[in-house]
Amino acid sequence: MKEQIVYEDNHILVVNKKVGQLVQGDKTGDESLLELIKDFIKKRDNKPGNVFLGLVHRIDRPTSGLVIYAKTSKALSRLTQMVKNREVKKTYWAVVAKEMIPQSQRLVHYLKKNEKNNKAIVFPKATDGAKEAILMYNVIKKLDNYLLLEIDLETGRHHQIRAQLSKIGTPIKGDLKYGSPRSNPDGGINLHARKLEFIHPVTKEKIEIIAPVPQNDAVWKACEIE
Repeated sequence: MKEQIVYEDNHILVVNKKVGQLVQGDKTGDESLLELIKDFIKKRDNKPGNVFLGLVHRIDRPTSGLVIYAKTSKALSRLTQMVKNREVKKTYWAVVAKEMIPQSQRLVHYLKKNEKNNKAIVFPKATDGAKEAILMYNVIKKLDNYLLLEIDLETGRHHQIRAQLSKIGTPIKGDLKYGSPRSNPDGGINLHARKLEFIHPVTKEKIEIIAPVPQNDAVWKACEIE
C-alpha cells in the first residue's frame, strides 16, 4: 500500500490505483482500496479505534490512476462539493489505436446509463434522460500502432471517456465493452487518471499531483519516455 500513496497530509490521501482495484466495496465482495488504506493507516499509526476515511470520487475498476480519499469529515464534505462544482481538475491519459482523428477536439455528446449491462449509451444530441458529456482531447504522442491522448474532462459522467472515444471510432486499448478488438493481459484498459489539480480544502494551497503510468505495461511505459 505504501508505494501506492502519492500524497498524504492530515486531511487528504491520494493513491495511484492499480488496474482491477475497487475504489470502494461493491456487490462482488472483493477487498477495496478503501478497506486496504484503512487497515494500512490503523497499523502504521497504531490507531486503537476505527479509522475515518471517505471516498471523494470514483474511477472505474479497469482504469488506473489517481483517487482522492478524505481523512477528516471536514475535508470530505468540502472536497465532495468541490468535485460537484468542477473545482477539481482531472486530466486523463488514454491509449487508442492509430486512426485518422483530429489532433485535438472537443467532444460533446449525451449519455444515458443502461443499468442492465452497466454501459453508457451515447446520443449525438439532447435526448430524454441523457446527460450532457463534454471532454477535450489532444494527441500528445504517436507510437508505432497507437496514439496517446491527453483528456480534460468538463463533465464527469458514467464511463464518459470510454463511451465518447468509442463513439468517434477510437475505443480505448483493451476496452472490450466499448469496442476494442482485444483485451489486455491484465484485464484492464489503457485509461489512466494522470493528474489532479485543486485548492486544498483546508490549507488553501494549490495541489498538483501526477501519477506514474502502470509499469507492467510496455505500451504505457513507451508513453512516458520523453
